[in-house]
This record gives sequence, C-alpha cells and structure tokens, in this order.
Amino acid sequence: MSGAHLVLREVSAGYQPGIDVLREVGLESAPGQVTAVVGPNGAGKSTLLKAVFGFLRPRAGEVVLDGRPIHLLQPHQVKGLGVAYVPQGLNLFPQLTVEENLRLGGWTLRRDRGRLRDQLDRLYELFPALRDHRRRPAHELSGGQARMLAVAKEMISEPRLLLVDEPTAGLSPALSAQVYEFLVAVQRSSGTSVLLVDQQIQEALEIADQVILMDLGRVRARGPRQDMPLERVRALIQECLKGLGS
Repeated sequence: MSGAHLVLREVSAGYQPGIDVLREVGLESAPGQVTAVVGPNGAGKSTLLKAVFGFLRPRAGEVVLDGRPIHLLQPHQVKGLGVAYVPQGLNLFPQLTVEENLRLGGWTLRRDRGRLRDQLDRLYELFPALRDHRRRPAHELSGGQARMLAVAKEMISEPRLLLVDEPTAGLSPALSAQVYEFLVAVQRSSGTSVLLVDQQIQEALEIADQVILMDLGRVRARGPRQDMPLERVRALIQECLKGLGS
C-alpha cells in the first residue's frame, strides 16, 4: 500500500457566512510522509482536518487527493477514497470490547474475513496491549490505550491518508510517548501518509518529515524537519502570540 498525495490550494473555510477560519491555505502532504501542523490555539489546525475530510466545505479553493478534487464530497465518500480521520475526542464505542471496536473500524472489509483477520493480527502484533485487552470494554482502558485503540480502529481499513487531531490531548508525558511510538510504528509498517495536528510541538517535530506552522488561519512557515528545528518553531509561535506574524 502506498500513501496518498494531498494538496490544498488556496482553501478558505469557516463555520459562519463571511467569517473564514482558514484563509487561503495552501499546503501539501507528500505520500508516505508524516506532515505535522503546529501553531497556537485558534490557528485553524483542527478546522483544516475537517475541511479535508468533508465535514466543512471550503468557501474557496480546492482539496485534491492524488490529483482528484475532493472538497465537494461528503465524509463517507472521502473515507471511501482511503482517508481516515482520528478526531481529538475518542471516537470509540465504550461499552464494546477492544476487538469489537476494531471490527467496526474495519466494516469495509467485512466481506473479506481473511483480510480482516490479517489486519487484526497485524495491529495486535504492533501493539500487544490491544491483543492482551481485546476482550475488555473500551471504557476500561487507560487513556493512552484508548488513544491507541482510536488510531488502530481507523488503521484497520488500510487508509492511504490518516488525519490525526491532537492524539495526546490530556495525556501524561509517559502516555503521550507511548501514543507517538504507536503512531510511528503503524505509519512505518503501512506507508500511510499522515497529516498530524498537534499542540505537543517537540514530540510532533520528532516524528515529522515536513512541518507546517499555522497562525490565524494562514500558513506562516513550512519546510522539512531539518529546516524547522524546535528552537525556530518556538520562536515563530512566540512571534505569532505577540501579533508579529499578522
């Protein structure tokens, strides 16, 4: 499986008429790479993911996946093209077991039981804790385990592009590290492209191939990780917070 190529061209979008949260955003997420989108609160990072997945229709511009415009599609149609979305809140069924949640995530594979079984085995191999707790209800998992299950639930359908919104929000540093390790392991084993929105700047930079800094709905800086070291990104965010980036 190869990762998808995502391009946004001059995308403007918002939740109220006449008020754009995203303002002429242009960016690219290359196949098989992790693209981290960072920036201060209110920068439009989560809104960006919603515009890509079809929850929010752009007022202007276009979202292009592997050369195909997708910004007029509904979320289920975008998902059908191989895009998966892990929201900031846990998108789990708390009363169902770990394996039942995973099987629901793989509903597109339900007619190919062998392939679904192979995907379950692969994910259990990547993260033995999911296998060990596969019969437990999701609400009994720790915060870190629940986040991993949320990612695994989307990965079981073999997406070519994974959208991830704040995967470690509210977690301790130790649990956050486990989630990042799991995300990297899944991405490397599958070749999936990842568009990651995160407030944990240092951790996001450690796993990113490309870094995009947003502020007030615009892209303020971008580049490969080696050109966007932690010190530079922090300095740029401080400029944004002081109003120097407007």
